[in-house]
Amino acid sequence: MYTFTKGSVAGYKNQPVPFQLIKQNKQASSLVVMLPGRGYTVQGPLFHYSTGVFLNKGFDVLHVNYDYNTVQSESLTLEEEIRQITEDVNSVLDHILKYQPYQTYTLIGKSLGTIALSSIVERISLKNAKIVWLTPLLQLDYVMDKMLSSSQNGLCIIGDEDPCFISEKFEKLKEKENIQTLLLPGTEHSLNYADRPVDSIDVLKKVITEISNF
Repeated sequence: MYTFTKGSVAGYKNQPVPFQLIKQNKQASSLVVMLPGRGYTVQGPLFHYSTGVFLNKGFDVLHVNYDYNTVQSESLTLEEEIRQITEDVNSVLDHILKYQPYQTYTLIGKSLGTIALSSIVERISLKNAKIVWLTPLLQLDYVMDKMLSSSQNGLCIIGDEDPCFISEKFEKLKEKENIQTLLLPGTEHSLNYADRPVDSIDVLKKVITEISNF
């Protein structure tokens, strides 16, 4: 039903950046790009079910499978980390879009992936993309400034028990006409409840429904 292509491109300091492209059988006009967190891969439920949603909508799906759980990555300064993820993600996009540009784009980033989102929102080809900011790193001026200055339609989802949640900054995002916001009270950085696994499934359903509707 779908074609799965795995590959890698040279990214920051010529290190390989793995990716997977899932293509429809017939040529698709839309692409969703998924940018995971440091410890939250595309196998995590938020990305797993979002992948199914977008495939059913006729999108091609691009998973950028960078891995920053290394001693080398963890020793980088914030500026170096931003440079690394910027080079890595743009290298993958350059490679994929060289062979097939798309008419419409949706971008989904979680946690560290929102740094990646921030690094690509100004690409000309993505000026009309829809952007989903999952548990964005609001404590980083780099991410917050890009969210506030972005002109694309956005959806921001975060929990108030997330250490990245900052109420004053979230209120600023709520004031932006082009960004929809969803605050999930009691949920942590993984958008789960710490001690309520069954209720956490309901949260997952709500988040995936919001993304699908958006």
